[in-house]
Amino acid sequence: MSIDVRAVEADDPAAVATYCALRAAVDADEAETPEGVAWEEAAYPGEVWRFLAFLDGEPVGAATTGRMHVYSRDHPRFYLGLWVLPESRRRGVGTALYRAASERARAAGKEGFRCWASEAHPDAVAFVRGRGFAEEDRSKAVALDLRALRASAPGAMPTATAPEGFSLVAIADRPDLVPGVHRVAVEAFPSIPTVTPMEPGTLEEFTARDVYRERIPLDGFFVAVETATGEAAGYANLIFAPGSTAVAHHDMTAVRPAFRGRGMATALKRATIVWALGAGLDELHANNDEENTPMRSINASLGYRSLPDEIGFTGPLAPEA
Repeated sequence: MSIDVRAVEADDPAAVATYCALRAAVDADEAETPEGVAWEEAAYPGEVWRFLAFLDGEPVGAATTGRMHVYSRDHPRFYLGLWVLPESRRRGVGTALYRAASERARAAGKEGFRCWASEAHPDAVAFVRGRGFAEEDRSKAVALDLRALRASAPGAMPTATAPEGFSLVAIADRPDLVPGVHRVAVEAFPSIPTVTPMEPGTLEEFTARDVYRERIPLDGFFVAVETATGEAAGYANLIFAPGSTAVAHHDMTAVRPAFRGRGMATALKRATIVWALGAGLDELHANNDEENTPMRSINASLGYRSLPDEIGFTGPLAPEA
């Protein structure tokens, strides 16, 4: 038995296609597309690395590591994603990928990894725990069945109304609001409950990651605008699951602290739901830290159902060879 780990070069279409296919085969929720890889390379050149593992010449595993883009470049950890086909597990493939990713992280001066695993995948949870990773946080994953909503009585369909003194507009119609949306993120991100507060980055970084991205529909990206001042008070956007036009995730719902307590977040989330219903989507997914009680309460009030928890882990690099 031989295991060979190779770096995936972004300009190698065959390797990229194999990498994407393996991710999708192991976990459809962690799928990636060649278009997504190309976007990532353009947005974050030299900050993402990908690997393929071959068992006796057959591709059976994939991994990726790199900078976590909601944190500054000097953050001490890289993220880690790792996928191995079920029939090829417990044969050293995952360990070989872990070592390859660790070498890359060590070369960049990082001290460890941050990764996520769903309770729906006990093998993944066992793999990281077995290598010294510890649970750092936990997110409550939920989903909203839009097909069931369409089949419900007309009066049960959600509507979106802005709080008094505000209007809800789409970025597709008001691209001039993008700097205001970035200001919302700058003010709101630090107070969103999470172990490590997120950082929106510069306007350029934020725009590339959270606005003009190939999977983010701009007509479903809503901003709450204060009528009196024209200022952005909050926003909510969706991002399609890779390769899908039927399932999207709530990428972010954020409100500036000064405008909270008026139902703004609920109105914004409702606006994305109404848009998704009209666009013919089947499901919306959300994932919020278990400490984020306000947003979890909004999700419950809107009829989202629970999914297995997403567990955030931190752990060490593999020992040097």
